Amino acid sequence: MKKKQVIVSMMSVATVGLAACGGSGEKADQKDQFSVAMVADKGGIDDKSFNQSAWEGLQAYGKDNKLQKNEGFSYLQSKSQQDYQPNLSRLARGGEDLVFGIGNTFNEDIKTVADQFKDTQFAIIDNVVEGKNVTSITFKENEGAYLAGIVAAMETKKDHIGFVGGMKMDVIERFRAGFEAGAKSVNPKIKIDVQYAEDFAAPEKGQAIAAGMYGKGADIIFPAAGGTGNGVFTEAKNRKKNGENVSVIGVDRDQKEEGMPEDVTLTSVIKRVDRAVEDTANAAKDGKLEGGKTIRYGLKEDGVDIVPSEKISKKTLTALEKAKSDVVSGKIKVPEQ
Repeated sequence: MKKKQVIVSMMSVATVGLAACGGSGEKADQKDQFSVAMVADKGGIDDKSFNQSAWEGLQAYGKDNKLQKNEGFSYLQSKSQQDYQPNLSRLARGGEDLVFGIGNTFNEDIKTVADQFKDTQFAIIDNVVEGKNVTSITFKENEGAYLAGIVAAMETKKDHIGFVGGMKMDVIERFRAGFEAGAKSVNPKIKIDVQYAEDFAAPEKGQAIAAGMYGKGADIIFPAAGGTGNGVFTEAKNRKKNGENVSVIGVDRDQKEEGMPEDVTLTSVIKRVDRAVEDTANAAKDGKLEGGKTIRYGLKEDGVDIVPSEKISKKTLTALEKAKSDVVSGKIKVPEQ
């Protein structure tokens, strides 16, 4: 474990304005406690999705190790992508032993900062960054989305469903590819609308896209779009009030538990970002984290799954269990694009 470098307390770090990067990074005080921190993307720590799950994983790590927030684990919030690099640098300069970048848009900033702070370990969620002190954590989102596609195709009343992506990038394409493959395994002729919001924090865009899809006849939509997906739920709820039978498949977390309207939440694809963050933090603390590697979580690793909602028919639940078994055994190879 490297000695701790502390310039300001983590409580202060979370509240002061962004400072200029660079400098020699000379140490002021020293302490031995291993410390982990994460930088949330602009979606926010309470996005009911990706960032929130990551923070819960870090909180679980803190609980595992009897730590208090800002005394062994903490986070910084980014208001925009321009904050990523300064926030990562600040945490590394402040002496964090392991720094997470939460989201695939951190790739260039993680690479830059990791090159500057070679004694600090970094981890990125949802992207792969080369570097001896960088651990890349990815998921087989296509496997979880495959199950969502089966649910959508078996539960739709119109043989018309939709997918809303945050941006067209590898991770979202895995969601889309898996969703389409799952749906077409049930009904090869099913109609699937696909549209990208080009933003992960714009619920108004998600609502507008959902309005178009529902308006054209889709009755189930699967958004893989972070906070943008919240707008899909809003549109579904409004239409439900007007008597339309529409629903949404949540993503990353059990979104019904996150306060999304129960009457429109059909099920959710769970992406265990929390487990990945907790596992990685504990491995780093125990000296078992080897940088320069990529870790993947899929159905077999309990990294992705789908909620067995009571809204899903028994026939669909049976089909899901068989599909899970076939994916884990390798009998079914789910496409990634």
